[in-house]
Amino acid sequence: MTRSLALFLSLAASCVLSLAACAKNDAPVPATASAASVAASANADEAVARVGDVTMHASVMQTSSLDDGVAKEYGITRSDNTVLLLIAVRKGADAQDTALPAKITATATDLSGRRHDIAMRELRTGSLLDYVGSVDISLPDTLRFDVSIVRENGASSRMQFNREFFPR
Repeated sequence: MTRSLALFLSLAASCVLSLAACAKNDAPVPATASAASVAASANADEAVARVGDVTMHASVMQTSSLDDGVAKEYGITRSDNTVLLLIAVRKGADAQDTALPAKITATATDLSGRRHDIAMRELRTGSLLDYVGSVDISLPDTLRFDVSIVRENGASSRMQFNREFFPR
């Protein structure tokens, strides 16, 4: 296993493990997604949308829960007041077969109605391609995430979900 793959897997594992602290009872809520169904995944803190054989996963977490090495490797500042958004677009029956390139735009809106644009960037590790972005928040906070995904073939999908964040 390469070092970068190990770091990515560590980042993904950190996301999964620490999302439990975010908001266990928030189920993903679909926005307009052409024929997409949003399903609860094994991890209720991950929003998942499926269109045909393409699956889009969105996870969020406070960056303070990231491993120091992973945060440093990917240039992510660790803080309770910074939230990381991780998007994966996969094609295949088990949604793990092929990572698909896409243009991702995302915003987070807090309870006071303030909208924060989230600059998304590619995160490549071997054959994996994911997208990450971060937003600074004031705790405690509830954010509504709006994510637009446009794949290379022009097909587009939208995801919308809420998450709560608290001081750790």
